[in-house]
Amino acid sequence: MGIGTYPEISLAEARKARDDARKLLAAGADPSMEKQRAKLLSKSSMGDKFADIAGEFIEKRTNEGWSNSTIEKANWLLAHYSGNIGRFPVSEIGPADVLAVLKRVEAKGNRETARRLLQLASNVFRFAVATARLSTDPTRDLKGALTAPRSKHHAAIVDAKRAGELLRAIDGYDGNYVTKFGLELAPHVFVRPGELRLATWPEFDFEAAVWTIPASRMKMRRPHHVPLSRQVLVLLRQLHEFRAGPADFLFPSIRSTARPMSENTLNAALRRLGFDKDEMTAHGFRAMASTLLNESGKWHPDAIERALAHQDSDQVRGAYHRGAHWKERVEMAQWWSDNLDRLRTGAKILPLKGRGRI
Repeated sequence: MGIGTYPEISLAEARKARDDARKLLAAGADPSMEKQRAKLLSKSSMGDKFADIAGEFIEKRTNEGWSNSTIEKANWLLAHYSGNIGRFPVSEIGPADVLAVLKRVEAKGNRETARRLLQLASNVFRFAVATARLSTDPTRDLKGALTAPRSKHHAAIVDAKRAGELLRAIDGYDGNYVTKFGLELAPHVFVRPGELRLATWPEFDFEAAVWTIPASRMKMRRPHHVPLSRQVLVLLRQLHEFRAGPADFLFPSIRSTARPMSENTLNAALRRLGFDKDEMTAHGFRAMASTLLNESGKWHPDAIERALAHQDSDQVRGAYHRGAHWKERVEMAQWWSDNLDRLRTGAKILPLKGRGRI
């Protein structure tokens, strides 16, 4: 095996290379083959910039079912690397290079963003390893270098009396009608805000009274079935009467029916109604429903968890409970809408009558 030419390779370097080759032989490896492998790996990775491989990784995950919102977040995170390690071949990036980026973000108080940036970088490097363009992930030992982000919960009203005040405030909302319908539906169906604002009319079966949210839009990547109460069906039919042209979105943007309303629309409407960000958020309708349904003592905890689309760690058990609690979930959806009416009026349930069928 040729080691190199003198004087480019010194005698001391040659002796060390010889000793390393003997160690490989003793371990049952072919030093010539290992040298060629290292040379090929180095050559193949020299032109593979971090940004390019990150783009490949995001494209792969997109083809595997990443939602549009997840793709947008990944590209937003990737932009943090564009002016630094994004320009470098992955083979030339060390832990310190990545840590420098993370520390700058962390210094601004954005601990959660720093954590997600580290996670993205690690995924990209491991993808490079899997595609034979890198030998190891340089970020594997960096997790302990970041300050753990503080746990942050979505603000929510979980007091029954205050919930009634919120519902009455929503009744008096005088802004855009699409936003008002979004505010009115959110407490009844208590899905995640992204699942609501991206809802399309073909997802609704009015005869069966079921809304099926596709797996691509669910956090756990499984279809979620939402039973629709009589009140929800009335609201949907009223909203459908205002439908602008052939738009599929229930809640289109005021600028273009081809796009859904902004993710900040409902939160901005809540601020307009006088509920600040520390008291109530669009995501808070889930906590409101979870708390008050559990406090009622009328429903099995698993049925409530299924309604919230929370993942069961045991997939077999999860599949069983999704089916076993469906009838209870249908009854619970109607009880919950009736209860919202009680909270709103502070008295008896007011009957709602539809205005025709779709």
